[in-house]
Amino acid sequence: MLGLPSIPAFCLRPRDLRRGAVLTMAFLAAVGTGAYTGCWDREEGAAVAAVPAGAPTAEGPRETGTADREAVARAVAEAVAEGKSGKKAAQEVVSRSGDRWGTVYDQGEYAAFAEGLDGHWTGVGVWAGRAPDGMIKVDKVQPGSPAARAGLRAGDRLLSVDGHAVTGLAVPDVVALLRGDAGTPVVLNLSRDGADLTETVRREQLKTEPVTVRQRPDGVTVIKVASFTRGSGDRVKAAVKAAPPGEGVVLDLRGNPGGLVTEAVTTASAFLDGGLVATYDVRGDQRVLYAAEGGDTRRPLVALVDGGTMSAAELVAGALQDRGRAVAVGSRTFGKGSVQMPTELPDGSVAELTVGTYRTPAGRSLDGGGITPDVPAGERVEERAVTVLGGLGVGP
Repeated sequence: MLGLPSIPAFCLRPRDLRRGAVLTMAFLAAVGTGAYTGCWDREEGAAVAAVPAGAPTAEGPRETGTADREAVARAVAEAVAEGKSGKKAAQEVVSRSGDRWGTVYDQGEYAAFAEGLDGHWTGVGVWAGRAPDGMIKVDKVQPGSPAARAGLRAGDRLLSVDGHAVTGLAVPDVVALLRGDAGTPVVLNLSRDGADLTETVRREQLKTEPVTVRQRPDGVTVIKVASFTRGSGDRVKAAVKAAPPGEGVVLDLRGNPGGLVTEAVTTASAFLDGGLVATYDVRGDQRVLYAAEGGDTRRPLVALVDGGTMSAAELVAGALQDRGRAVAVGSRTFGKGSVQMPTELPDGSVAELTVGTYRTPAGRSLDGGGITPDVPAGERVEERAVTVLGGLGVGP
């Protein structure tokens, strides 16, 4: 979502950084306008952020650099001493480092991301990502939102926000421009099918339901997880327990940009009885994520994935696939497997710098490559999933 939306997965206020290391898996999406793109996954004091919905979906592995924390801090301190922008100085260092997931937030931007952890945010209701040509595009418009009422559509290209050109900007910076107080206007200049248009919309307090459940006529339960915000894992667990005995479940992770790692692990735990979910490293220090015991290990399960399945959502899909618990159906996932850790800078801004990678239980690194589904499917993916469930012993 523009604004968040397409932004990170983990969200902590700067003061939270003082409580311990915060681990984030950047999820550049759309916090500012409608969704929370800057919500990060947290695990025992660490946070993991999700990635942009709408980013390239089929790119191959890429190397990513990392900026030195001390170098960034020095640049900020020097800039502030000279009366310049500390945030801009930090951004320049991160950009030169080659860290393609690194980004910098001022205090207000960083604190605003915390709204997304509860599925609430202030924005216009747009999910945005970067198009292959470098432009910012609208990936999704929330129904009933200010953007929807103004007629914005998926596929529109965003040219400027309140006169600030956004082409070439990092998605988090675009999100920052889109965010603001509820009731305040924001002027969006867009391009659609070669024609320019301008819309003025007013920001509103918005919310989204991260987990929705529906029962198909054939008895299959479809659990759609749009993002891993606070409480989403328990909602998945409740949905699994309430599903008809003996019937299969489709866990729909398509378009899920990530979120809180703890919620992702809780979701995986709904289908596992303990054991490994993922490992990750922070500057060479290995960490492990385990599922809770007591999950439903017998119910047939299919996980739906696509190019919008990112970060913490890939963590869940990879764990269920590697553990032989679910058949993955759909298309290759985004491939966001690097870990970012936020660092508070001398001027109070926050830099998220890449510090390591995470791996599935089988030791696969998802960064750049993503998850290849067991059963490729384009259109009619859900019907394909039900057919697969039938082969597992359930369904019509």
